[in-house]
Amino acid sequence: AASPSLSGRFQQRVGSCAQFLLLTEHSFAHNSAIMSLAQMALSWRKIKHDLKSELTEASLTGSLMSIVTGIIIIYLVFSQIAAYRTLNSETTVALDHFSSNNLNPRATEDDLLQINFNFSFPTLSCEYASVDAMNFMGTHDAGLAASVSKIHLDSKGRQLGPHKDRKEKQHSVDEVHEGEQKSLSLTKADWDKTRRTYEILLVNFYTPWCHWCQKLEPVWEKTAAKVQETYPKGNRINLAKVDCTADAAESLCTEHGIDAFPTIMVFRKDDLKDSEHERYHGERTVEAISAWADTLFKQVNKEIPKSRVVDYDGDGEKDSHNGVGCMVAGKLHVQKAPGAVVIQALSSGHEFNWATMDVSHTVNHLSFGPFLSETAWIVLPPDIAQAVGSLDEKSFTAEEKVPTTHEHYVKVVKNVVELPRSWGIAPVEAHGYVVHSNRIQRFAEVPTVRINYDILPILVHVKASYHSVYHFFTQLCAIVGGVFTIAGILAATVEGGFLTLFGKSDPEGKLP
Repeated sequence: AASPSLSGRFQQRVGSCAQFLLLTEHSFAHNSAIMSLAQMALSWRKIKHDLKSELTEASLTGSLMSIVTGIIIIYLVFSQIAAYRTLNSETTVALDHFSSNNLNPRATEDDLLQINFNFSFPTLSCEYASVDAMNFMGTHDAGLAASVSKIHLDSKGRQLGPHKDRKEKQHSVDEVHEGEQKSLSLTKADWDKTRRTYEILLVNFYTPWCHWCQKLEPVWEKTAAKVQETYPKGNRINLAKVDCTADAAESLCTEHGIDAFPTIMVFRKDDLKDSEHERYHGERTVEAISAWADTLFKQVNKEIPKSRVVDYDGDGEKDSHNGVGCMVAGKLHVQKAPGAVVIQALSSGHEFNWATMDVSHTVNHLSFGPFLSETAWIVLPPDIAQAVGSLDEKSFTAEEKVPTTHEHYVKVVKNVVELPRSWGIAPVEAHGYVVHSNRIQRFAEVPTVRINYDILPILVHVKASYHSVYHFFTQLCAIVGGVFTIAGILAATVEGGFLTLFGKSDPEGKLP
């Protein structure tokens, strides 16, 4: 019975000793920590003033190194301040997860892309200029919520006024003329003499193979007879016609840029050689053409002011004007899928000579996505701003008498620019593009302008920001500490080298 009691007391004493040792260890660790903190607090001790002269001495090397070190530190500090104030950008590329339901005709606004365009055609009339959008399946009229406007241009590219699409024209198709020809048939030989004979000469440029020219022929002859009956005296006004397929008259059609048949033009006796001649775009009936001729005759008689823009019935639609070119501008909302925008000559009342049709043009503007605000243009990086309008202010011409189709292949990429929060500007979305243009010259091709676009599923994200204050102060500390450390090493190396070179020593062990 005594043996277990002794064993218990022994274990109790052993436990007490272990506990004492553990407390002693904690106390020692605590005291060590306190001593470490105390040593750290005393680590910034400075040399006593009266000991500086004993421990250090001035030297030429130290003086030069101090000057160089100060200059370097000042330069690096100002450079770091400039870097801190400089806007930095980080660019990442990711997939653009736009809706995959791009072929749904009921696509939402997020599934559509806006195309903004502004083209100038020096020789394509607004009456014929047509804009069509198609997708990669060949479906026409693929542009949703299209908004297109056209402005007439004169031969020098000056704007004459907006074009208004006429209501459905009532062309006479069953008119019959019996009797002798009343209009004058002109060739190159008698052109100048006849033109200078009459105050007003209305000329119909036609071709025998043209369906619409054949329908106009009896109307033109009846109108000529009516005008001559109305104004029987004097050489004030008359009607004439030119066959553009005849060898003796073909050069006249080329000279006046006739590529649509029939084309009715006005020639005035007092016109100069380079004067602009208005063209008739009204209805082809005896009544309409006669009323239009009456208006021109009133100008000759000075009953009304002379003008090259005539609206004889006052319905707001120009019956004749001197616009030979057209500025076509607008926007289309298309599905986010490959497609094309096609601009070409189309008319329900003309036949075209594709061999002379010229669709030379200047791209005033072409962009994708919503119009950017003035602020957005300012904050966009230069490379992205340039890519937004890669084709702007570029001209494309064709050779004379060679039918040419201009194709622009466009790859569109979406860019998102995230600006610093301190600016208070929302992220800017801009669609940049790269383009490659071709000219196709084939006599079997209908001259057109095609913008073939492909929307890449790529998103370029640009994040602009400034360095943080933490980064700035860290760099300042690194500059000061690094320069002083390197300067100390260099000073010691140079000083030691000189002493070794000249066989001297530093018996006092003073610091340089």
